[in-house]
Formats: sequence, structure tokens, C-alpha cells
Amino acid sequence: MEDDDGIRAHFPLSFGKKSKSQTPIESIHNATRRPTTGIDGPQSSSSLHTNNKNKDTPFPSLSSSSKSWLNSLQKKPKPSTVSDDDVAIGPPRPPPSYDSVDGEDDAMIGPPRPMPAEDDDDDDDDEPIIGPPRPPLGSDSEEDFSDGEQEVQHRIPLSNEIVLKGHTKVVSALAIDHSGSRVLSGSYDYSIRMYDFQGMNARLESFRQLEPSEGHQVRSLSWSPSADRFLCVTGSAQAKIFDRDGLTLGEFVKGDMYIRDLKNTKGHITGLTCGEWHPKTKETILTSSEDGSLRIWDVNDFTSQKQVIKPKLVKHGRVPVNTCAWDREGKSIAGGIGDGSIQIWGIKPGWGSRPDIYVPNAHSDEITGLKFSSDGRTLLSRSFDCTLKVWDLRQMKTVLKSFEDLPNHYSQTNVAFSPDEQLLLTGTSVERDSTTGGLLCLFDREKLELVSKVGISPTCSVVQCGWHPKLNQIFATAGDKHQGGTHVLYDPTLSTRGALVCVARAPRRKSVDDFQAEPVIHNPHALPLFRDQPSRKRQREKMLKDPLKSHKPEAPMNGPGFGGRVGVTKGSLLTQYLLKQGGMIKETWMDEDPREAILKYADVAKKDPKFIAPAYAETQPNTVFAESDSEEEDK
Repeated sequence: MEDDDGIRAHFPLSFGKKSKSQTPIESIHNATRRPTTGIDGPQSSSSLHTNNKNKDTPFPSLSSSSKSWLNSLQKKPKPSTVSDDDVAIGPPRPPPSYDSVDGEDDAMIGPPRPMPAEDDDDDDDDEPIIGPPRPPLGSDSEEDFSDGEQEVQHRIPLSNEIVLKGHTKVVSALAIDHSGSRVLSGSYDYSIRMYDFQGMNARLESFRQLEPSEGHQVRSLSWSPSADRFLCVTGSAQAKIFDRDGLTLGEFVKGDMYIRDLKNTKGHITGLTCGEWHPKTKETILTSSEDGSLRIWDVNDFTSQKQVIKPKLVKHGRVPVNTCAWDREGKSIAGGIGDGSIQIWGIKPGWGSRPDIYVPNAHSDEITGLKFSSDGRTLLSRSFDCTLKVWDLRQMKTVLKSFEDLPNHYSQTNVAFSPDEQLLLTGTSVERDSTTGGLLCLFDREKLELVSKVGISPTCSVVQCGWHPKLNQIFATAGDKHQGGTHVLYDPTLSTRGALVCVARAPRRKSVDDFQAEPVIHNPHALPLFRDQPSRKRQREKMLKDPLKSHKPEAPMNGPGFGGRVGVTKGSLLTQYLLKQGGMIKETWMDEDPREAILKYADVAKKDPKFIAPAYAETQPNTVFAESDSEEEDK
């Protein structure tokens, strides 16, 4: 009966067309909402947003007044309880105050707005608003006005969050295609996971997992301009090209490590550090390596590179190139060198390895990320020295701004622009004695000041980040030695597609067609009758742990044996010793002539030939054995 109940559970109780239960979209987004984030616009530099999945996070929280204000903004408007039949008594209802949102009375801050006087009813204005115009939604009148001018608000999608999980270590590479439908994430666990928003449901599972190079970390991923292929850079010396579905298209050749001049090799000779596809040309890619060179490749020829770039060095030797980047038009290349310098090459006829712009000691440590602005005037650089620097490409001798106190412990930590390039994004690493966790920091490009710090994870570092222009969603990869994931921040009112599509899609329910009876497999050789003899490995290990048996040396092996056992002096066994003394065991082979011992089997072999002898019976001559001559042996 129990088996019948299990089968019956897979069958529907009723048949026919049934209406699906629709889950309200508001409740779906409420499940992914991040607490204390309810405004659209710039946050103060002191505000930090916590993660909704870790309510006890050690992030510094907002003040109590700010909390109450943000929570009041998140409240839904209460339905009006006044019906058409009720008679209004008293003066008319006052207009909404400045600080209310969508007519919410609970969001009022400060004293209530005074009622209009009766003498003012003679005005012909239809609108009952008195005083200055109402400010935009979600703004604070005390902070939005500075020197008589209103600040430009940044609409940052931070209200909701989902996490694309699957990796077991820190996620060090991120790539989103230009349409925003497919996301790639690479990790230190040597694998790449591919996510498709259009085919993914609320479980947020990847549809494919790859291991491009066995035993090598994934360090960089980049889509082609047409998004039909992507570049994968790992810790090995060979980059790979995959198609959109994850099938391998080719692998670039490895150079000869015994050639001293890198320009004479056909490829990189040590591990790669970064790679990026050309922004305009779909046949060209750029890679950098620990061998101290940058190389431009043609994806149609995997056997040799098109150009080898050797950076300028102060001292002779090989200094690794940690990162590289194209500009918006693909006319310049920037490289972050291991000695802390930034070098930029302009692509023009007859160009070589001599950099057009050379900034020595741009950072005091290795550079981990470079990013050009679309107008070609600004360059961002991120380094191990816990700084983010903003450079003017027209005047590279001095830095425009250096943002300090940004911990960085990963060589793949990057820096990115917002879609309108008014904000700068970068992640921070978790320090041992710090309580802030991994943060996503946003800076204003024009004012060169901190806008907000968004808490991503209390225990994991934020490595890669990006802000997709079509989706209007922020991606941030995080992880440590034990876990890794990609956090997607979005706002249902500001973002489009992407996370909104997959969150609202419920997993498919099981149907009758999914039911499969599990077959019972009987293996006769698993019975004890057919098992091999138990090994004595455990017995030997147990003896080695015994202090008495492990220190006792084994007896030496000498003397003849009997029955396949090596004997010692006077026999190794008591039974063997007694049989020898009693004369029951006679070892005659010591005194027997070898020739006679072989010839005693000659008659048997002649009468009953076996094996090879019958095959040569007709052609084999008669065997003639020499007779023993005792006199010759004596001589």
C-alpha cells in the first residue's frame, strides 16, 4: 500500500483545464527586497546598506531617524475608508505635505503643513498647493538644495537583490552580453558557469558548466562585439575561444619558453592575467601575461599572434603585465604593469612597443584594473595599494583624484562606469580585523566624492562589478575560499528584463510524464560468495600501530624452504621441524643430478606429447642425448 501511495502522489486529483494560481508580482519582489533601501537617488556617503540575507551583518547601519524615514517610504498607501455616502464634516482636507510620497500621511516629517485661510478661497487657481513647488519623489529638501541649486539625483537600482550561486570559491571573472540575456561567471574553482535570464526560473541555476583548463583559475571573460563568441583567459599560457553555447572553437598556441626574446615566440610562455575582446572588430582580441608582454591575436588564426607589445621597464628583466584594456573605439591599449606603472599605446601604422603615454609609479603596488571612459578623456585604475585613481588622459602627469581606504586582495578586482558614466564603481575586499565586509563603492565622477557604500556580503570580498546599460542592473561578484556567487542588484521600477524575468518565473511543476519507476538492479557478484578474499592491509596497519609489534624486527630469511615458504635454520614452523627430524620429509633435490631429473620425464613426453611437440612431429628429427661419460666428468 505504501508503494501505491507513492505512485498516486504523482497523479493529479482532477482532470481538465485548470486556472493557474497567479502570484502577485509585488510579493515576488518583496521576497528579494533589500532592507533599508527605499529611495531612488543619491544616498549620503555615510549610509551603508545591509544584505537582506544576513540580517545580523556587521555593517554600520543608518541612524534611527533615517531608518524610520526609509521604512515610512517603503510603506504602501493605505486605502481610503471614506465611502461616497459619508458626509464630509469640517474644513476640506489639506493638500499633501512636501515630504509625503504618493499621498502617504505616514511619511510626513516635521510639523504638519498649515491650512489655507478662508480669505484665500477667492483665488481662481485650481490647484490648492501653497508655497514652493513639490520636490521630486524620494528627495530630502534639506540635502537636495545646496547654494540655491538642486543636486542631480542618481537613480541607483539598489532596492532588490538576487544571487547567482553555484561556485565553490571566489568569483573572479564576469561578462554580460550586450543584450543582457546571458551572464558568464568564472571562479577560482577552475569552472565557468553560464546563466540565461530568458530560460532561468526562480531557482537561479546555471544551464551549463565548463572547465576550460584543468587546474587553472579563470581570470578573465569577455564577449565579442556580436556576442556570438567569448574569450576565456585562465592561469595557463593559452587563451580559449568558445561559442555562445559553450562549445570550444579553438585554443591559442603556446610559445617556446627557451627563446629569450619574447618577440620571436608565437605565443605566451607563462600564465595569462587578463584578456579583452576588441570593442569594434570581432576578429581581434588582446591578452596580457606574466611573461611581461601583451599580444594582439586574430581569432581566425590560433597558431600565431598579430602583434607583440613589450612594456617599457626601468630595469632589465621580466615584469608581469597584470591587466590590459581597450578604449571605446579600439584605437588605444592600456596596460597595468607589475612595477605600478601605467603605459598606453596608440594603434597607428608602424607602431611598436614604445608607449605613447608612460606614467611611472602611478601606484605603489600592482595594478588590478583599468577602464577607459567612452569620451576618451578619463582613465580609471585600481591597485593592490587600496586606492582607486582617476586620470585625465590629456594631462597624465598628475592624478585628478585618489580614493583611499579601499582594501583589495585579489588581482582581478576591477573598476567600472555607470551607463551614463556619472558614477564610478569598484569593490572592496574583506580584511581580517575589519567589520564592514565586502562593499560596493560608488563615486561621483564630476564632484570626485563618495556617493554610497553598498554592503554586498559580511564575509566575502567583492571582486568584479558592472552596471549593464540596457538592464539597468548592477552585478557584483563575491566569494572567499569556500563559496562564491554573483549578486544582481535591481529595482522593479527602474530596471528592465534580466533579474525581473527570472524571479517572476516559478519552477515547473512535476507532471505525470515526469514519473519514472526506478529499476532494481541485482548484481550477483556482489554476494559474499563471489567476493575477493579480504586484504590484510588493515591487519598490517593495526600491527604498525601496536608499539610492541611495530618495534620488533623481522627475522632474517636464510636457508632452504618447503611448500612455497622460505625457511630459516632448522625450519620456520614447528610442524616442518618435526617432520624433518622424523625423516618424513626428504629433501632429495640437493643431491639429485639435474640431467637425470630432466630425462626422467622424456618417456612420458614421448608417449603423451602435448603443446608444441605434435605440431613439429613430422619435421622434427629424433632427439639424441649424449650418454654420460663418467670419465670425462672426472677430468
